[in-house]
Amino acid sequence: MKKIQLTGGVWSATPTPLNAAGRVDIPSVERLVEHHIRMGVTGVMLAGTCGEGPWLLDADRETLVRAAASVGKGRLRIAMQVTENSAVRTLHMAEQAANWGAEIAVVAQPYFFLNATADRQLTYYRDFARGSVLPVGFYDRGKNSPYMMPDTHLDELLNEPNIALVKDSSAMPSHRDLFLAVRKRRPELILLDGDEFDCANYLAAGYDGLLLGGGIFNASLAHRIISAVRAGDGAGAAKLQARMNDLMLRVYGGPKIECWMSGLKELLVQMQIFSTRNNLLGYPLTDSCLQQITEALSGADGLGYRSDLLEPAHTA
Repeated sequence: MKKIQLTGGVWSATPTPLNAAGRVDIPSVERLVEHHIRMGVTGVMLAGTCGEGPWLLDADRETLVRAAASVGKGRLRIAMQVTENSAVRTLHMAEQAANWGAEIAVVAQPYFFLNATADRQLTYYRDFARGSVLPVGFYDRGKNSPYMMPDTHLDELLNEPNIALVKDSSAMPSHRDLFLAVRKRRPELILLDGDEFDCANYLAAGYDGLLLGGGIFNASLAHRIISAVRAGDGAGAAKLQARMNDLMLRVYGGPKIECWMSGLKELLVQMQIFSTRNNLLGYPLTDSCLQQITEALSGADGLGYRSDLLEPAHTA
């Protein structure tokens, strides 16, 4: 299995650009990669939840990864979410991902998993971690997943040396504390917070960085939150977190996140990164969401979000 050196910072669980026919749009992928690099993003996770990976055709996942790797040329890490319903299928997808140019295989809770006892779940993940040709990222969705291992089994799983990073989207303090305890045993393990509405607290607790579904548009603010936490400026980090939360709610359609994928992609169309806001999940775009996105990007709202969206952060 391949060994690579991973670091924290800001990672992006990027959305996938689609054309009018619902297929991956290669020119938009190329712009997406260049935008992430310009914004100082460490790596991208392709075909994740925000990337609509579980709903994409395999051919489109291949197109997506090959295009991103070709443009990236080693300037940022390329991870791919490879989850399938059995270890053997997930291992096969990891092999495919490696052939296409991915460097990290990310696995989450399977979508349809019968007899999901704690021991069977542990066996699934452990078999994958031990057999994967790529370093493994463990994507913890916590209670948002229909299957969740007890902490004892999760702790045992993370002893596997090929698990190189964790994306913690559990929003569970008990899992946060468990991951930090494992990192004391395995200092090489990279911990990335996936709860973009609570970045500052995870960073203050000791996480290495962030892996955000909104990383394609909130990377500048995310970098500034990291810098504030590392400088010991908790109040400044909290203020930046509140600002980022407000921006995300404007893009996603308010507290109910009713425009999540459509709002995100509409913003990227207006930023001239994506060609369409087409999404496979059927999210609507309300008039109020469209207005807030347009005003944020144009600067008409007077809140200064335009520079947050377009200008890289000045980080040490």
